[in-house]
Amino acid sequence: MLERAHLMVVREVERQGSLTAAADVLNLTQSALSHTVKKMEQQLGTQVWTREGRSMRLTQAGQYLLGLANRLLPQFEHAEARMRQYARGERGTLRIGMECHPCYQWLLKVVAPYLARWPDVDVDVKQRFQFGGIGALFGYDIDVLVTPDPLTKPGLRFEPVFDYEQVLVVPEGHALAHVPHVTPEQIAQEVLITYPVETDRLDIYTQFLTPANAVPRRHKVIETTDIMLQMVASGRGVAALPRWLAEEYADWMPIVAKKLGKKGIAKQIFLGTREADDAIDYLSAFIALARDADWAQARIRA
Repeated sequence: MLERAHLMVVREVERQGSLTAAADVLNLTQSALSHTVKKMEQQLGTQVWTREGRSMRLTQAGQYLLGLANRLLPQFEHAEARMRQYARGERGTLRIGMECHPCYQWLLKVVAPYLARWPDVDVDVKQRFQFGGIGALFGYDIDVLVTPDPLTKPGLRFEPVFDYEQVLVVPEGHALAHVPHVTPEQIAQEVLITYPVETDRLDIYTQFLTPANAVPRRHKVIETTDIMLQMVASGRGVAALPRWLAEEYADWMPIVAKKLGKKGIAKQIFLGTREADDAIDYLSAFIALARDADWAQARIRA
């Protein structure tokens, strides 16, 4: 019979690369772990590893068990952590994953009123995931995924919470600052500054440049919004950002937001959650606060 302990052994031996190192992490002697491995393979009726000197390589059966361990063990660990929180009288921690660099500023303005309304809930924000945002949701590394590009998957739910327009941000004195809208051919003459995201996930490429077979004269990557817009303001390039964010910075920086094409690029921010978590009240409250239209409009005018 397959047990949780078997999955823990498979995962740890793969992580550590040897029985000796895995035994240390699992607080076992090497002989005890060797016995566990032998007994497990006997119970399962198949080899899980092949031995190559001191190293061990997973068989096909072992690879299957590793995948199972990576899916199930985080759920056990998450459930145990949640039970410990309940035992201490705590509501829990809302772990938010970010797949949208400019959304971080939006999130800050949601988190502030949320923490005030839910003083017994902590918030943690993660911006990097080993297996991507969807994998982080399925793996219980996060509870909410903030993304402009949802993927429909069984067991997940994505709620649109905020509409926005993607625009091109240029310096005040730039030639494009005076045109009614920007064309792909005009951006082909510019240095385009973006966040460190693959071009096939950047709207400026997928919805504007690539369909027109256009590319910028040069592409620069910058991680932070503040530095990106400082570069734009100093004439070092142009950047594509949400209009609300660009106009917020335009209050104190010499930059202008311009429409991308005649129709513009309409986008939405989505919050992704697991359907199994629908009954968690503080999670539902976060989503409700985020999509509150009156609050969102007040935030933009603030």
